[in-house]
Amino acid sequence: MLMRNNTNHESPALAVIVVTYNSAVPLPGLLDSLAPGLEGVESFEVIVVDNDSRDDSVEVALAHPIGARVVKTGSNAGYAAAINKAAATVHPDADLLILNPDLRLCPGAVRRLVERAKDASVGIAVPRNLREDGTTDPTLRHEPSITTAWADSLLGGKLAGRLGLGEIVCQIARYDRDGPVEWATGSVLLVAARARRIVGIWDESYFLYSEEVDYQRRVRAAGLCVSYVPQSLAVHAGGDYRSNTRLFALLTMNRVRYYRRYHGTVATCMFRLGIAIGEALRFWRGATHRAALCSVLTPVRPAFDFRVEQPRRC
Repeated sequence: MLMRNNTNHESPALAVIVVTYNSAVPLPGLLDSLAPGLEGVESFEVIVVDNDSRDDSVEVALAHPIGARVVKTGSNAGYAAAINKAAATVHPDADLLILNPDLRLCPGAVRRLVERAKDASVGIAVPRNLREDGTTDPTLRHEPSITTAWADSLLGGKLAGRLGLGEIVCQIARYDRDGPVEWATGSVLLVAARARRIVGIWDESYFLYSEEVDYQRRVRAAGLCVSYVPQSLAVHAGGDYRSNTRLFALLTMNRVRYYRRYHGTVATCMFRLGIAIGEALRFWRGATHRAALCSVLTPVRPAFDFRVEQPRRC
């Protein structure tokens, strides 16, 4: 039975947080998938936190029978800021399930993540993501490094990933095996309450992209692990950044911003140069790579300067 709050007025053990910005088209599909996806989870609430959408995202959320509570940020505040605003309204002992609006949960997906998060060593649990054609989407990642930056640039992400040198984990066999990973893309993250208490809020300076890399690094630094649960399944459309020059430029710049935060000047220059060479080699492919090259060759700007019309976390 679906429950947004316990009948005895206790706080729900799980808060489902969906960040929206002009998400009226994909949002119904996600909301429709919550009932089967949350099967077996006895106590939860659904929160749609809206970044000042100009479409009917809020109305769609309020009208859906799942009974979502809507939190309005009042501005296009960014992905991390929206998560923080919603999380601030949730009991500190509740786990958080953070979802993209263009995602659909498969039946029983959340219960498996919740069960994994009961392990005292786990800070975040992540599922296997599927593309819409049913194939596995490679969402697991290695920690960004000079090696991954140069391998991805010179070999291409797919080949570098298959060789185990790139940032993307491309060995398909790895997606059949559960256990700790370095980080995973942020379309679905189950953040355990223990991680919330230790790690604190998300870093809002990223605005969009790399905020989940930073958060998962801090989870690992706190002695907790990011655990991959392949039995939990979700379908994700995603991919806005691949065709949007400003999104791709922001994604590229935030990779540098993240690396610079944890490494020295020389290492950051080498990391940045590797990315720049990769974008230069792909300059001919189109405007997104040209925009990325320009962003990585200019001084690091505040991420909010890249604010775009449709910033969805993909």
